[in-house]
Amino acid sequence: MTSLAAARLPESEQPLPVVRSVDDLRTQVSAWHRDGKTVALVPTMGALHDGHLALVRRARELADRVVSSVFVNPTQFAPHEDFDRYPRDEAGDSGKLASAGCHLLYAPTVRAMYPEGFATTISVGGPAEGLCGTFRPQMFGGVALVVTKLFLQAQPDVAVFGEKDYQQLMVIRRFARDLDIPVRVEGLPTVREADGLAMSSRNAYLSADERARAPELNRALLDAASALAGGAEAATVLEAVRARITAAGFGSIDYVELRDADTLAPVTRVERPARLLAAAWMGKARLIDNVPVLPA
Repeated sequence: MTSLAAARLPESEQPLPVVRSVDDLRTQVSAWHRDGKTVALVPTMGALHDGHLALVRRARELADRVVSSVFVNPTQFAPHEDFDRYPRDEAGDSGKLASAGCHLLYAPTVRAMYPEGFATTISVGGPAEGLCGTFRPQMFGGVALVVTKLFLQAQPDVAVFGEKDYQQLMVIRRFARDLDIPVRVEGLPTVREADGLAMSSRNAYLSADERARAPELNRALLDAASALAGGAEAATVLEAVRARITAAGFGSIDYVELRDADTLAPVTRVERPARLLAAAWMGKARLIDNVPVLPA
């Protein structure tokens, strides 16, 4: 029950309600729907930054009520990846979500999401093939599984995802269509730091020197997109990006590729909207970024 002191606070300063079970989540969402309210979902893994909060603000523009989930999903991490050390701060996340206008935090436990005996997987193809699907082959099956569960649990009218994870956005749109899940999937352009670095929870892994070098990834992609739009040969441009970010201090480069913006099929020339995507390592941080490429 809300205290009298909390009730006197402005809405933006009240503690954000938290639910941890599917039943409690559905009870609240069903009440909103009965009142004629539309509901938006913003799925996150926590460690929230301004990019996440921009998703919440966009969700508020699209719907009457906003639910944000915070759940570090183990099924999209390989055993050697950073599941155990992925940053977690539910209290801080809750305060940030409240300040952005979120109405409800859904924070289930791993056991609640994947109870003993859980045996279902989802296999995705199409836009999941190549790019991060090659270097993190477990990722998109895990994303598809947890997002499908969140869609069915929260039953939102719309869900908002960031374009920083462009391949993930395309995968979610594809399986939502394929499985006839009645949720409109909206993308929000990548939110960036002042120097162009895409905001990411994993930026916390960067040292001060690495952080200073990291924005060169975005600068290289922007220059490459301009060259590609002007008719430059794709192979030459992509090789130049690899050389440039290597010189900037990036280590292993997973990929630098030009893909169709809608299907993510590989393309060699820009005759319709395309996307230039890259993933590379700066120290212990795997940074991903992408920029649109439009035909001249």
